[in-house]
Order: sequence, then structure tokens, then C-alpha cells
Amino acid sequence: PPASQNNEQGSTLRDLLTTTAGKLRLGSTDAGIAFAPVYSTGTASGKSGRTMPNILDDIIASVVENKIPPNRAPKINVKSETKEEPKDDKKSIQDDCSKRYSDIQYSWICDKHVLWLRDHKNTNNWKLFKECWKQGRPVLVSGMHKKMNFSLWKAESISLDFGNQQADILNCKDSIISNTNVKEFWDGFEDVSKRQKVKNGETALLKLKDWPSGEDFKAMMPARYEDLLKSLPLPEYCSPEGKLNLASHLPGFFVRPDLGPRLCSAYGVAATKDHDIGTTNLHIEVSDVVNILVYVGIAKGNGVLSKSGVLKKLEEEDLDDLLRKRLKDSSELPGALWHIYAGKDADKIREFLQKIAKEQGLEVLPEHDPIRDQSWYVNKKLRQRLFEEYGVKTCTVIQFLGDAIILPAGALHQV
Repeated sequence: PPASQNNEQGSTLRDLLTTTAGKLRLGSTDAGIAFAPVYSTGTASGKSGRTMPNILDDIIASVVENKIPPNRAPKINVKSETKEEPKDDKKSIQDDCSKRYSDIQYSWICDKHVLWLRDHKNTNNWKLFKECWKQGRPVLVSGMHKKMNFSLWKAESISLDFGNQQADILNCKDSIISNTNVKEFWDGFEDVSKRQKVKNGETALLKLKDWPSGEDFKAMMPARYEDLLKSLPLPEYCSPEGKLNLASHLPGFFVRPDLGPRLCSAYGVAATKDHDIGTTNLHIEVSDVVNILVYVGIAKGNGVLSKSGVLKKLEEEDLDDLLRKRLKDSSELPGALWHIYAGKDADKIREFLQKIAKEQGLEVLPEHDPIRDQSWYVNKKLRQRLFEEYGVKTCTVIQFLGDAIILPAGALHQV
């Protein structure tokens, strides 16, 4: 086309709007108006003038017809902005990454669903993370405790500094919450004999939920807050001011989401008779989350599984070969067992849990959402049924001391 037409070629959406809006063939009543009227200029019957013109459709039609030459690619590449996955997505990502990121120590675990970054010090980790994050996959980064001041995170240290505080403590088995002295919780963290007993004499499985949290954490524990922030994995994404953390770019008049941090502390199930309960029931987070295991207590006392007993219990899980190998490494200390599900499976899981509730004679109200209400810990037997009846596979991850698990918003998980 002539040079004059090339000069008018819009290179951005704003250019396209401004260079074409005045020339649209919207009828004689609209000629020459920069943006056509939203409402009809005629009568209700539509005989006089044009009713409700679809401005955007007209602009696009005009651009397609007159503006973009067939031999010139538009500068707005819509395809690059989508998250459409290739047919053999897992294989193509792995093949591509092995060539492009040979300087990064990483592995794929959980049937290639989770990226494991093995060297937390590598400053190029974020580049590979970005490729994985686009696909909405969880990421594991190990060794974060090596950057931290370990003495700050010991149970006895926190109890000594903050034992006089009051906080809500959750009994994980019956979901009863009580307000009590924090020292009582920490005294029993590694000494089972000092833990609370329930009515039948069984040891209670307690959780100090989200204490402290957000601004309270920063005000109450400034040294720990700074230690945590300087040790975050992938600071480009995970730091509150990270250049790739969307929240850091929100204008001042926006209410920023609660970025935490929150301290979540719980007794292990090793001292309980029922090993089919969890300290965090199945739920969904509304934002991306990074969870770092900063301390693992070794419980002592009657009824507690030995370390070999705990390892044996974990080996009964449906584990990736690399996770089994980590379990056998004496330098690694396992502390938490995660079950993770993709957000796309939420409806199937919700339907399954409602079905199980009816089988158990529980009342299922129309407005009840078992995931939102965090009322279920899906045990091994149910996880097997979920796979057999709904085709939903569980992604099982063991979190070792110093592991950071990064979950995309919408991912379901229990611990």
C-alpha cells in the first residue's frame, strides 16, 4: 500500500482506535464523529439512524478490511499472551528446558508435574521458574534453611521470646479452637508428655494457626521477619517488592492483598493413634503462596513413632522415585507431607467429597462447599477412590527442612 496508508497503520490498540474510529462507515448520522454514540440516535423502531452500534466490531472490521496488509504481521501478538498448551506439553517443556537451562540444577517430580530447583543460590532459577509458572505448576526449591539464622526458628527460642502471648490453638481432630497461652503449645512441641490430652486420654493434635500474621508478624518478630525476607526463594517473584510480583506494582489507592508472612506451627501426627488426619485440611488459596519449612521438631515420648517408623510410614505413600531417594539421605529431614491437586480438578473433587459425605450419612446442604469449608482431609483410601472413580491423580510431595513449596493460586492442597 502507499506510504500514506502505512503512516496511518496503528501499532498499538490505542493507535488502532484513534486512527480508525473517525472513518467508520456507521451511517450518515454518525459520519465524522470520533466515537459513535452508544445509544441509538433514532426512534425505538430503529428506522431513523442506527441502533446500538457495536463500535469495537466495526473498528476490527475496518482494520481487517483496510488497515493491515496481508504480508505484514500485526505488532499485537495475541497468541504469545495466551496460556494455550501444546499437545505434548510436559515433554516439550522438559526437552526445551534441558537445552536452554543447562546451567540450572533441577529435576521434574510427581510425574513431571512439579519442578524441583535443587540449588537455591542459582541466580538464574527465576528464568526456568517462569517457564514452569506459565503452565500453572507447583515448584519446589530446596536448601532455603542454609541462608537462614537457624537459631531464630527453634521451638524453644520462639517459646522463650513469646511464651507469654495468647493465641488461638486448633485441635485438628475435632476442629475445636481454644484461646490459650502460647507457651503451653511450644512446651509440648517436642515433648509429648507435656501435650494436652483429650477426653479419652489420647494426645491432642494441635495447631497454632497463622500466629503471628502479616503486620503483627513484622511488629512482633522483626529479626525473624528480616531473616525470612532475605532468605526467600526466587526473590524476583516471592519478595513483597519483587519486580515480577504483581502486588508490588499495584497503585497506592488499591488495597494490597495480605502478603503475610504467617507462621503456621503444628504437632506431627507421629504421636497420634490416627494417622489419617492432617494439620491442614484440603483447601484452595486465593493467591499464589510460598511455604518454607523453617524448623522440624523431633518429638519424644510414649507412643511416638521412631524416625525409622516415620520414614516407613512415608514410604507407604505414592512417591516419586526422587523423593524416595531423598528419604534415604541421612542429611535430609522430612517434616511435612503434602497432597496437591490442579485447580481444574476442583469441581470433580467437590462432587466426590459430597458423594462420600452422603455415603457416610452426613447432611449435605445445597450451599455447602467441602473445599471452601476446609472440612476434609482426604486419606489414602479416599485418594485411591478419587483416582479410580474420577480420574483425579494426587500429587504427593514430602517437604524436607528448608524446602520452599510455591503454589499457584487455585491449586488445592492438604498437609
